[in-house]
Amino acid sequence: MSAADILPFFRAWIRDPLRVAAVAPSGPAASALMAQEITAETGPVIELGPGTGAFTRALLDRGVRQQDLTLVEYGSDFIPLLQRRFPGARVLWMDAAWLHKEKLFEGAPVGAVVSGLGLLTMPPEKVLSILGGAFFYLRPDGAFYQITYGPRCPVADAILDHLGLQASCIGQTFRNLPPASVFRISRRQSHV
Repeated sequence: MSAADILPFFRAWIRDPLRVAAVAPSGPAASALMAQEITAETGPVIELGPGTGAFTRALLDRGVRQQDLTLVEYGSDFIPLLQRRFPGARVLWMDAAWLHKEKLFEGAPVGAVVSGLGLLTMPPEKVLSILGGAFFYLRPDGAFYQITYGPRCPVADAILDHLGLQASCIGQTFRNLPPASVFRISRRQSHV
């Protein structure tokens, strides 16, 4: 992580701390944890709230091609930076709650959604909209990966139940400031 990453992130956080959930971008340990289950075979990946691209770089390190990345960022400060750093990726300036209103893909080809969004600071309706939109594009075996700085999944049980989803922690790292956990959210398997 360089000053080129920290300064724009910190400035954005100062302007709107509820929208930018952390003071600094995630470090290498949290980024590697976030991307650990994703490979080139995962197929298209949507990243929500990429900021300066810490998770994006980790995804590329795992073999995901830039052409398979759709980066959805609401912070206009980060858009030019993301476009310069990842010229092969599709960079969209939009609120992640609008996913269901856009036609990003035909059908449900997406293998993973990676989220650096601060879901804990959002109203439940917005979280419901973000997850509903993400799962609209996810294949049946696809997963939504969410970072959080607390010990529990940042998505309320009521929202998971409403959408027929389940969450499990895939790991934690104390080598991040603050320490981070990553949760995999997926569709519940129906038992026949």
